[in-house]
Amino acid sequence: MKKLLFGSLAIAPITIGLHYFTDISETAEFVLSALALIPLAWLIGEATEHAAEHTGPGIGGFLNATFGNAPELIIALIAVNEGLTEVVRGSLTGSVVSNLLLVLGAALVAGGRGSLDRFSSFLSFGLIAFATVLFLIPSIPGWDGNPDTHSLAVVSAAISVALLIVYIGVTWFSLRRHHARHVASDEEIEGWSLRTSLVVLAVATAVTALVAEILVGSLEVFSEKVGLSEFFVAAVIVAIVGNAAEHGGAVIVAYRGKIALAGEIALSSAAQVAVFLIPAVALLSWLIDPLALSFRPVEIAALAGSVVFTTVVLFGGHSSRLRGSLLLTGYGAVVIAFFLAGDR
Repeated sequence: MKKLLFGSLAIAPITIGLHYFTDISETAEFVLSALALIPLAWLIGEATEHAAEHTGPGIGGFLNATFGNAPELIIALIAVNEGLTEVVRGSLTGSVVSNLLLVLGAALVAGGRGSLDRFSSFLSFGLIAFATVLFLIPSIPGWDGNPDTHSLAVVSAAISVALLIVYIGVTWFSLRRHHARHVASDEEIEGWSLRTSLVVLAVATAVTALVAEILVGSLEVFSEKVGLSEFFVAAVIVAIVGNAAEHGGAVIVAYRGKIALAGEIALSSAAQVAVFLIPAVALLSWLIDPLALSFRPVEIAALAGSVVFTTVVLFGGHSSRLRGSLLLTGYGAVVIAFFLAGDR
C-alpha cells in the first residue's frame, strides 16, 4: 500500500504541469487534482506521525492542523480576490464543521475504542463556541441587510483581532502543557528525525496548496454541470478538499491505534480554523478587499449545533466506532441543510 501511495505522489506534479503548460479541460483538472490530494494527505499524515514521536500527540496534532490548514488559507484569499465572499465564508464554516463531524467521525470509525485527551478536547470545543458567539455580532445585521457592507467588515476586523489574541494565549498554554506531559523514550524515536518530518510537512503542504488551487479553479464548471449552488460547493466540497490533509492524517493514525493523536488532529484543526484561520483571512482581506464575517443563519446554526453535538458524544473522553458513526450521521444532516439552504 505504501508503495502505491508513494508512486501516486507523481499525480501532483503531473496535474500542476498539465494545468500550467497545456489546455487540459477543467473537468479533467478537477478529477486529477482530487486524485492528487489523496497521496498528499497520506504524506502529511505520515510526516505528522513521525513528528509526534518527538513531540507527543498534542503538539503533533497542532503541527498537522497548522500545515493542513495552509491550503484553506490560500483558497480563501484567492476567493476574496475574485470577490466570492459567500464562497469564502461558506468554505471556512464548512471547514470547522467537517473537522468536528466528518474528520473526527471517520477517525473514530477507523480507530475504534480508545481515549482522547479530555481537557484538550474541551478546550477546542470552548474556543469554537466562543468564536461562534462573536461571529453573531457581524452576522445578525447581515441577515436582513447587505452582508458585505464596509461597517460590518470593520466590526469583523475588531473581532478578528480579539480572536487572534485568544488563540495566541491558548496555544502557548496548550503547547506548554503537552510538552510538559510528553517524555520521549528511545523506543519512540525510531522513524524520521524531527527535521526530516518538518521538511516533508512543509513541502507536502506547499504542493497541496497548488493542487487545491487548481481544484477550486475547476469547481465552478463542475458545480454548473451538476446543478449545485455556489454555497453548497464551498461549504461542502471546497471544505472537504481543503481538509484533505486532516482527513488522511486523522484516519491513518487512528487506524494505527493512535486515537489521541487523531483526536488532536481533528479538534485542533477545527479550533484553529475558528479562532485563527477565519480571523487571519478577515484581516488579510484588507490588503485585497475587506471581508465581513457576516455568516448566514444556517452557518451559525451548523457551527453551534456541531459543537454541542460533538461535546455530548465525546463527553466521557472515550472513542468508539458507534460514536464515530454518530458524528458522521450528524455531518450528513449538516450537508442536507447546506443543500437545502442554496445561495443567499
